[in-house]
Amino acid sequence: MREESEKGEKKPTKEKRIPVFIMGQKYEVPEGFTILNAIEYAGYQLKRGVGCREGFCGACATVYRLPGDYKLRGGLACQTVVQPGMYITQIPFTPAQKATYDIEKLKPDVTTFQKFYPEVFRCLGCNACSKVCPQELDVMGYIQAIMRGDIQMAANMSFDCIMCGLCTMRCPAEMAQYNIAILARRLYGRYLSPKSEFLEVRLKEIEEGKFEEQFKEIMSLSKEELRKRYVERDINFKIT
Repeated sequence: MREESEKGEKKPTKEKRIPVFIMGQKYEVPEGFTILNAIEYAGYQLKRGVGCREGFCGACATVYRLPGDYKLRGGLACQTVVQPGMYITQIPFTPAQKATYDIEKLKPDVTTFQKFYPEVFRCLGCNACSKVCPQELDVMGYIQAIMRGDIQMAANMSFDCIMCGLCTMRCPAEMAQYNIAILARRLYGRYLSPKSEFLEVRLKEIEEGKFEEQFKEIMSLSKEELRKRYVERDINFKIT
């Protein structure tokens, strides 16, 4: 940024900085930075806890507190803007139970969750998981759908989960909601989702090389061109 002097000359202005605490150490960082920007500005080289930088991969889960606020808050470092006095730490990996199973041997009903994730039925209905979700998903809603045996609803409601793990960090029932949601989506995809009458035909066409020229064209596009094409694409499906 630059401002004009009395003579009309342009002169540089100082960037406004605010204090934040990263891993317990105080730093002065530019106002308006995201947490991710601030961490790197402070000199940290991120090898974990960073991914797409656009809020879709869930790699940069972060917890923080604000001055005078008792709440422990959560968010994605690539999206959350720093505030003065913010205490920040990243959670690049959340230890959580993940059941091992053979999807071909499971039943698409509530008994599967009773066997592999019995902690689902300890849910207190506190809604802490939904409140902390950076995707604003109704996490408690899909857990309760699983408790009712509604696998389809749970699969649809959890579809946009990016597996950041923040819900697990806040859950008093100590469940790994995102791993539970994966099981719901797998059961729905394997046993309950409607089969596309055109899928096998299209797969065969791909194997025969029918779309090689289109694939080459897409691979040659820039990021901006790909984004434009993605936004303008025709969507022809219905979620029931």
